Amino acid sequence: MAGPEWVSLERCLEKHLPLPDLCEVKRILYGRETRTLDLPRKALEAASERDFELQGYAFEAAKEQRRCPQIVRVGLVQNRIQLPTSAPVADQVSALHRRIEAIVEVAAMCGVNIICFQEAWTMPFAFCTREKLPWTEFAEPAEDGPTTRFCQKLAKQHNMVVVSPILERDRDHGGVLWNTAVVISNSGLVMGKTRKNHIPRVGDFNESTYYMEGNLGHPVFQTQFGRIAVNICYGRHHPLNWLMYSINGAEIIFNPSATVGELSESLWPIEARNAAIANHCFTCAINRVGQEHFPNEFTSGDGKKAHCDFGYFYGSSYVSAPDGSRTPGLSRNRDGLLVAELNLNLCQQMNDIWNFKMTGRYEMYARELAEVVKPNYSPTIVKEDLASAPVCLGGLGVGTTGVSRE
Repeated sequence: MAGPEWVSLERCLEKHLPLPDLCEVKRILYGRETRTLDLPRKALEAASERDFELQGYAFEAAKEQRRCPQIVRVGLVQNRIQLPTSAPVADQVSALHRRIEAIVEVAAMCGVNIICFQEAWTMPFAFCTREKLPWTEFAEPAEDGPTTRFCQKLAKQHNMVVVSPILERDRDHGGVLWNTAVVISNSGLVMGKTRKNHIPRVGDFNESTYYMEGNLGHPVFQTQFGRIAVNICYGRHHPLNWLMYSINGAEIIFNPSATVGELSESLWPIEARNAAIANHCFTCAINRVGQEHFPNEFTSGDGKKAHCDFGYFYGSSYVSAPDGSRTPGLSRNRDGLLVAELNLNLCQQMNDIWNFKMTGRYEMYARELAEVVKPNYSPTIVKEDLASAPVCLGGLGVGTTGVSRE
């Protein structure tokens, strides 16, 4: 698997393909071309000074007679941890707060209305080491913990909705831990939270050691800038998870993640884009960058020798639209801010064209799924009925083939 020296698929294609071929390849890989945003010069200079990548793109929608364009700018932040995992917990959190604050300031220069950080952004992704200390010390209350208060300040200062995925310490229910995203209004008030519904049990990622599957369902938050939802990391592999956020009215679904190349990089460009198409909404895929080394070795479920890191977090954050178009991704090896201008009218326009909600047959799925979850469920499989199979005479089949249905 390529490491940090390989910047991105986009850079590779641009380097090696003639322009006519490049245009056709991008058309197939990314759908309709997104317009490059003309970002403020001061923002570009600030990003360069603070050593992170800044890209901006816009999605168009057809002009309507009875609705004005519903324009919103979202910001996706990918970053590496700032200090070694052996540094004191408070120092690690403070360093990440400072880094994010610097990036959010640039997002504000770019007119971002809603910003989302990566999964568990205030800490190293330590959820597979099997150790509880010091990693559980990164957990905070969702409603009024120090990171939430920090994000409230940013939201109010910049008139920006902030989606802050953290490790939550649930004080009201025995101090248990959840993988949670806190949604903070542009007014600075906490609107609510959502929790990671699906926990991976693959390779190093055996996160149920730390927290359980979410219990809050699929909440959608009506912000001043549109209806948003948060499908945390591994939930992107589950089509019904995306579907429920969409059914509840989400126009934009953020997918803050932490995933490594050897495990998932070939899936990454596909899943959020498929979800945008299938659910008539915008999807925002966010992944951290860098390699995180831990003091003690740990083993995984794939039989590999004990090791001290998960592999390479490959970044490549991107936004996809309900018409199947998508932005290029951020790089695989740098901190970055991706700014995307969305016209939310495109959600209804694609709904009217493709009619997935109208043709979904949800009542049939609901009836069948209600049977599937029963412990005595028997799958509907049609098999050949050998009792009524044809009799062979002289090499010729005589009679009719029967089938039985279980």
